[in-house]
Amino acid sequence: MSPSADAAAPASTSGPPLAPLIAAQLKFLLSNPSLPVKVGQIWSGCRNGRYADRFALAIPFCLDYVYWDFLYNALYPKVAPDVVFGPGDEEFQPLVDYDDAGNGDKSCLARWDIRDPRGLLNLVEELRLLYIEYQKKRVAEVDDTRLKFEVDTVLAKEGIEVCMVPLTDRPDEVKFAVPLLDLDLKQLVPGCPWKFPQKIHLQAIFPVSRSYSSVSSAPRLKLISTPEMKSFFSVDAVKLPAWVDGMCMAEYILALEDDLNNQVVEASASIGSRRRFIEALAPAFGRPLEADPILCRNATVLSISGIFTFLVHFIIPLQFPRQQPILTLQSSQHCNSQGIPITSSQINDYPWSPRWDPMEMVERIYDFLADECQNFKKFCSDGVPPTNRRSSTDRVAVISV
Repeated sequence: MSPSADAAAPASTSGPPLAPLIAAQLKFLLSNPSLPVKVGQIWSGCRNGRYADRFALAIPFCLDYVYWDFLYNALYPKVAPDVVFGPGDEEFQPLVDYDDAGNGDKSCLARWDIRDPRGLLNLVEELRLLYIEYQKKRVAEVDDTRLKFEVDTVLAKEGIEVCMVPLTDRPDEVKFAVPLLDLDLKQLVPGCPWKFPQKIHLQAIFPVSRSYSSVSSAPRLKLISTPEMKSFFSVDAVKLPAWVDGMCMAEYILALEDDLNNQVVEASASIGSRRRFIEALAPAFGRPLEADPILCRNATVLSISGIFTFLVHFIIPLQFPRQQPILTLQSSQHCNSQGIPITSSQINDYPWSPRWDPMEMVERIYDFLADECQNFKKFCSDGVPPTNRRSSTDRVAVISV
């Protein structure tokens, strides 16, 4: 296995460029967002070679990455690349297994054409699928009765991945990556920009125990989602159900998916609540200058107090209305020494109740800003932090635009 996904190195920009036909295949692979591969080092197999012809790829697997080297030959570009797998995977020999099974003609290498830009993508996808089966086989051979039961009961679930995690200072572990829910989020979020299905996975890590125990230790559990999903639903805020003694993965997944389904539906309903809040801004502040029309996570309005003109930025949390919007004021008339408009620190200490209707929420914010904008104006003019609130008798109205 590999370091964490974040450790995947960016492509090297030094040295000679890739040979054109090889570069075309790599570009096509990287343009395919359904398999988010990262490029590491790029180098030439020849000293002082005109073209680079080999590179390292970080390939997503089991919520992490595996690192493989792909070695072309710029002198013979029509020949398919050799592939060097990572340390610890010496027994992974997919081409040998193909030949032993008499299926060598089914490999994309049997029809390799360097002029086909899809060639490298097809090869990576083929090897990745074979690697998934290789890791399943390794886990199935572990001498652990409890893990054998888990493997037998959950591996039939579509899309599940599993791998061995060898460790030097403690017993080896087995990691499961289980896809959860089968929801069409485009139905829940009309107009969402996601081109590909968004996923939530359960990562479960079991220690390998070679001695029988009537009470098995609970796995380490964590929810992981695609980055785009976090703008709609925060898996980090989900409280996972407790793992009860004697429970198995299949049982736990059923309970977790039922709970997650309710929370995802609730997150979808929260979009409507945020939209109604943004719509309620118009009567008090005037029509927003800009707003997020899909997920309704932010809005900006322009306000005036006397001759002081400023923007109010609203950041609306996913947990709205349980959590109140975060406000930031930005002067339209004052800049710092770098020419950047002066902004306030984030504000969330104003009156709030999730039980108020959107109009009352906005009215309370409007009244609060009538005082706060004077503190902010003084800060912009004198550099005095806005710490003291003005009294109600000294209030200056905010004139909406």
